[in-house]
Amino acid sequence: MTTLLAGAGRDTWNHSVFVFVFSVKMSVLAAMLRLLITCTVITTSYGASSASRKCEDSLVTLLPNKAFNSSSEYGRGYGAAFAKLNRIQGAGGWSPMDTDRYQWLQVDLGSRKQVVSIATQGRYRSFDWTSQYRLLYSDTANNWRPYLKDGNIWTFKGNNNSEDVVREDLQHAIVARYIRFIPLYWSQKGRIGVRFELYGCSYWADVISFDGHSIISYRFRSKKMKSVRDVISLKFKTTTRDGVLLYGEGQQGDYILLELRRATMELSINLGSNQDNMIQGHTSVTSGSLLDDGHWHSVVIERYRRNINFTLDHHTHQFRTNGDFEHLDLDYELTFGGLSESAKMGFGGKDNFVGCMEGITYNGDNITSLVRRKKVDTSSFRNLTFACAESNSFPVYFNSTSFLWLPGQRDSDTLSVSLSFRTWNPNGVLMFTQLAEGWLELGLIEGKVTVYINVTQKRSTRIDISSGLGLNDGQWHSVHLNALDNYAMLTVDGDEASTVRTAIPAQIKTGGTYYFGGYFSHTNRRLLQRSFQGCIQMILIDDHLVDLQAVEEGRIGTFENVSLDMCAIIDRCVPNHCEHGGKCSQTWDTFSCNCSGTGYSGATCHTSLYQQSCEEYKHQGKSSGSFWIDPDGSGSISPFRIHCDMTESMVWTTIRNNLSPQMSVSAVDKDGKTALQITYNVTEEQILSITNRAERCEQYVAYTCRMSRLLNSPDGSPFTWWVGRDSKRHFYWGGSGPGIQKCACGIENNCTDPKHYCNCDADLRTWKEDAGLLVYKDHLPVNRVVVGDTSRVGSEGKLTVEPLKCQGDRNFWNAASFTSPASSLHFKSFRSETSTDISFYFKTSSNHGVLLENLGANNFLHIEIRGGSTVLFSFDFERKRMELTVHSPKPLNDDQWHRVEAEKNIKEAVLQLDGQYREVKAAPPLGHTELEFYSDIYIGALSGQRGFLGCMRALKINGVFFNLEEKAKLTPGVKPGCQGHCSSYTMHCRNGGKCVEQYNGYSCDCSLSAYDGPFCTDDVGGYFEAGTLVRYDFLSDHGASLLGNPRGFSHFGNLGETNLTQEELIFSFSTYSAPSILVYISSRSQDYMAVVLRHNGSLQVRYSLGGLAEPYTIDIDHRNMANGQPHSVNITRNLREIQLQLDHYTMSTYTLPEASDTQFNLVKSIFLGKVFETGQIDPILIERYNSPGFVGCLSRVQLNNVAPLKAAIRSGMTAPVSIHGILVQSNCGASPLTIPPIPPANDLWQIDAGGAVFPFKDEKIGGDAVHHNFAVIGGIISLAILTVLCIMVFMIRHVFRHKGSYHTNEAKGAESANCADAAIIVNDPAFTETIDESKKEWFI
Repeated sequence: MTTLLAGAGRDTWNHSVFVFVFSVKMSVLAAMLRLLITCTVITTSYGASSASRKCEDSLVTLLPNKAFNSSSEYGRGYGAAFAKLNRIQGAGGWSPMDTDRYQWLQVDLGSRKQVVSIATQGRYRSFDWTSQYRLLYSDTANNWRPYLKDGNIWTFKGNNNSEDVVREDLQHAIVARYIRFIPLYWSQKGRIGVRFELYGCSYWADVISFDGHSIISYRFRSKKMKSVRDVISLKFKTTTRDGVLLYGEGQQGDYILLELRRATMELSINLGSNQDNMIQGHTSVTSGSLLDDGHWHSVVIERYRRNINFTLDHHTHQFRTNGDFEHLDLDYELTFGGLSESAKMGFGGKDNFVGCMEGITYNGDNITSLVRRKKVDTSSFRNLTFACAESNSFPVYFNSTSFLWLPGQRDSDTLSVSLSFRTWNPNGVLMFTQLAEGWLELGLIEGKVTVYINVTQKRSTRIDISSGLGLNDGQWHSVHLNALDNYAMLTVDGDEASTVRTAIPAQIKTGGTYYFGGYFSHTNRRLLQRSFQGCIQMILIDDHLVDLQAVEEGRIGTFENVSLDMCAIIDRCVPNHCEHGGKCSQTWDTFSCNCSGTGYSGATCHTSLYQQSCEEYKHQGKSSGSFWIDPDGSGSISPFRIHCDMTESMVWTTIRNNLSPQMSVSAVDKDGKTALQITYNVTEEQILSITNRAERCEQYVAYTCRMSRLLNSPDGSPFTWWVGRDSKRHFYWGGSGPGIQKCACGIENNCTDPKHYCNCDADLRTWKEDAGLLVYKDHLPVNRVVVGDTSRVGSEGKLTVEPLKCQGDRNFWNAASFTSPASSLHFKSFRSETSTDISFYFKTSSNHGVLLENLGANNFLHIEIRGGSTVLFSFDFERKRMELTVHSPKPLNDDQWHRVEAEKNIKEAVLQLDGQYREVKAAPPLGHTELEFYSDIYIGALSGQRGFLGCMRALKINGVFFNLEEKAKLTPGVKPGCQGHCSSYTMHCRNGGKCVEQYNGYSCDCSLSAYDGPFCTDDVGGYFEAGTLVRYDFLSDHGASLLGNPRGFSHFGNLGETNLTQEELIFSFSTYSAPSILVYISSRSQDYMAVVLRHNGSLQVRYSLGGLAEPYTIDIDHRNMANGQPHSVNITRNLREIQLQLDHYTMSTYTLPEASDTQFNLVKSIFLGKVFETGQIDPILIERYNSPGFVGCLSRVQLNNVAPLKAAIRSGMTAPVSIHGILVQSNCGASPLTIPPIPPANDLWQIDAGGAVFPFKDEKIGGDAVHHNFAVIGGIISLAILTVLCIMVFMIRHVFRHKGSYHTNEAKGAESANCADAAIIVNDPAFTETIDESKKEWFI
């Protein structure tokens, strides 16, 4: 006898979890269901965890010698009977004659027993032991079943010496009479040797055999059964793939049906549908596969109202029934094993069950016991038996290196071969035979049965015929091939109508030898060899059934690497390990996932293709636009599309709705109210994922009215309200807050009628509007608006509800700083299923550090940085330690953020660094698929060795974010947040400086700013003597990148265009001399821009963009800028619109004439102080303003993102800049003015100031006079300013000395608010108290 388990692939078992999202009431119902299950479920099998406490008997020790059997024995004293644990009789254990994988040891437990664990030893005082083995079990010593763990054919760890006992508890108890031990690996120093013990207890259950005609009719005590809860359980085994196991129905349309369909279990239930079928209660779910394998399977159905747990072989499917009804109304009876005659009329075509059942229970009643006691109707049974008939099937299991040789008739002119097979592989040779002349092959090609016949009597002739489709579906399929009388006939699955016939040009003669399985040597005339992986049974040769048991005993035929009397097929797609809707396909050895259209990628469709938020897209360098986001990554929330509005300082997420702006509202119901339902382009769960993590959210609402009151404030009942995500009515409007029945005008005290708190409440015949922002994000979004005052004659209303906008992402910036190598953050253990993913950002200046680890003995996890450039990910994969390393060509200890993404699933493990450096390793053959329970997780090194110094943020494990900041508040050596956090905390980089992350702070990159210093606040300027000029050239190949776009106009045009349609010029200057050229921008065309001081010291801006005969000029005639004081100038142009800001004065807006071009073509150079340019130049500039040149200070000069003066002064900067004359670095005293704007009425320089006389004319004034007068005036002004400042300092000190530090309960912001309500809204948009309650505090 030889039996082999080889090439058995791995499978997966997953306890899928259907998460119910109910109201509080549904949660209570679920709790009651769990209590019901605990109290009432009666089963006849127990899990290993419970059995290990209750079921611990030794099952092998007391067995007689005749209960043991084996493939062979090494000699006397080495027999199977000596294989009892701790026995030293004989040779001290079993050892077979041959040391190979064909050996087995078998024990007969005498009756069916429940086995919960196994213990092994080597042979006593020897070098013989078994290091790895497998277990088979059976009720009849036929049709063996391998022990599975997590859906895999399991390999047990054995011994590494002869004396130690190694015990392993079974994940799930097995029930069997016969146990077979299969050695796989053994001692390198000796032979196979084993002593063993099985632990468990007795098992007994009433077994009933069903022949396809008999049913059990369980009659209810009353004619009708109306139940809110049910518990049904049973065990079954069968070799047929279709059949009804359970059925019950009611006259109101309720029913429950449990049946096998194509070897898959299907549960259908209907708790009721109404007469109009508007409420459809039918619900159907499927579970399992390959259930026609002749082995026992268990089913448990637990129902409480609409909540159902459907468990098949320890795999539970949780679901809710459709419809609104909660009771199952059944009439008269439940039937087991098939349909009653009356039920068959409504369910035509359904077969009764053929096989065995045991342990049938219904709501506490043991049906099988009632049958034995004749308490139920079994009149349909011809011969009621309480035993299970032995199956006649004798399958042969083939792996990729197997074949089976069988004899047949020689020189016969008739070839007849039949067989049944099941496989997942689309290709493989089922049978090959050598003819007297030629050969014949029967096989699978792309899921079709194909026959190749090669006849070589006179000439080489090849005949191909095929039949069937998709036969690699794991189901049993039958094939019958006949070849005789010059034709061949192929029939698949007994379907005579689809039989394929073909002519053969010559009569064949059989060769008498038949090979099954495909892995064998053959003649060179066979071009292709494809081994078959699967099971074959019911082999007929020459119309005679082959006795495969005789093959096993060696009496006929021969074989290699096959397993007889066993079919170890595994469905690797049930349960489906392809996540997020991925489609599973499989071969015999493995499965694969098609993730197309899911939004996820990876071997199991676990990893999201999208970023978690708009914030993350921004930090990848993306600009505003429409994006897919996935807030919880690998979690249950599906990706969805939103709009991201990105500015330099903020990121807004926009979720649009279906309501058109200014939607007209008219009364539609009997109460005169209109309810407008507002739907969004995403689900409620997806909206919640955005609002929960946002810093703030807002939604603009507006109601435009004419004789249509809104809130009926201050004392009436509101006519209008809105409903948010909490499904509650809210009686406040945009611009107000929760509990305050006001509109924005009521908060600001500027309503049309002061007696009301909304403009619309004035009930006027003219159009009015109440509008504003709703900012309490726990109420948002607006899902429904009910408008109640539009039914009167003349009443009209228009409603606007704009998209929901949320700003920020708290999870993305949730960070902690590790300041001590001995510090770590401790989080409780987390649970994952078949996949685990971890992602986070870190930054450090250290060469090494443990980023994350757990110290559990099982399911080890560890991530660390090594050598300053390598990240290591180590973990356990079924007691085997695996490591992945990713090396970065750039240093990781550069105080910059780096992202780590690690994932392990049953197919592979992946480590990715910064989204581009990646390593992937395939999982071991027995991938880990059980639910994984990790010990506590530590962020940082628990032991303190190789501790992490730096920052970590955005830690996410299996789609769940970890709050590092909150945990850091309670942990010594760890601080919340990350110092130098550019985008989350107060940041001091000014004037266009860019923040650069540092571990213990941050730095400011001022390269694109006209300023310098630690925070880009230090002026960079220079003193120009007469004739000094600075020239900055835009090279033809660099001009586009140097110019860029002006700040604030990043959404216009292309960053790379050299023909500007918008620009921003900023600079400061101080001088006593005029006239002069301050800034001149030239071009390779005749376009230019110039800023000059005229003879009277006033400023003039000149634009020449083409299209006009003369340049367009802006004259600021009423201000003398050549007064020695620092002045700031900001000129911004966008197409025709020009905005001019001088010092602290109000911004002025000008418009280019329509005839003017709007494009500044081919920008060439910037000149500061003087122009020295070839080509045609505006003669007025040269004649009036260019000589002798600017004398004074220029600073802060910046055109878009180019700072020409800074480039000239900073010697370390490489730029196309040149200096002519003497330029001395100076900040020019150009500090920003801090005095408030001067009111126009008091501004002597304001052109319309009363009585003010402008002292300068547009004429040349002598330089000496100017210098002298200005020196005198400047001295007087300086003395006056100094005196005023001294007086102010004295008065401030005096006031504060008497004021002390008096504190009030007044809300912050109240000093700038018009009323208490406004102060509350300004200070806390999330304020939830009523206005009356808030007033109590205000008037304490």
